[in-house]
Amino acid sequence: MRKIVAQLFVSVDGVMETPEDWHFPYYNEQMGEVVAAQFHESDILLLGRTTYEVFAASWPQRGSEMPLAERINTMPKLVASTTLDTVRWHNTTLLGGDVAAELTKLKEEPGNNITVSGSPTLVRSLLREGVLDELQLLVHPIVLGRGRRLFDDDRQTPLRLIDSATFSTGVVHLTYQPALHP
Repeated sequence: MRKIVAQLFVSVDGVMETPEDWHFPYYNEQMGEVVAAQFHESDILLLGRTTYEVFAASWPQRGSEMPLAERINTMPKLVASTTLDTVRWHNTTLLGGDVAAELTKLKEEPGNNITVSGSPTLVRSLLREGVLDELQLLVHPIVLGRGRRLFDDDRQTPLRLIDSATFSTGVVHLTYQPALHP
């Protein structure tokens, strides 16, 4: 059975908005290996609307000089959106209706993992619906003080830590699964 695995860049204070403004000073070979492994263990990329629009505007122009460009550009992509009518990026399908039900069916089909990159609204929804199997946080050693946070409501969601690693740049890679109780 497939798993849906989200991998997200966040600051110590939980901000994940505009990582292109703060993430790159902390990117190193260790992080590159973790990010690449996530994409190579998956055969579908799942995105929310905002992340899809950012990715679709930038990844198709990237070539072999950029690690993962070929993988991301060629793999099937699903976009969960209630506002988009069409998607134009190669090999992309728009999910409509009951996204959780569609993903639950897809998880039962043979294949590799489904990876979620960015897409905080989608990740929160998948957690709430019980569809997300794993949450990987790459916590960067920076406090941003403002910006959109991964968890911006007062909903409690128990998680169970299943793995952790610290990179030489101070980034901590935390891997969680949803838990029934703390």
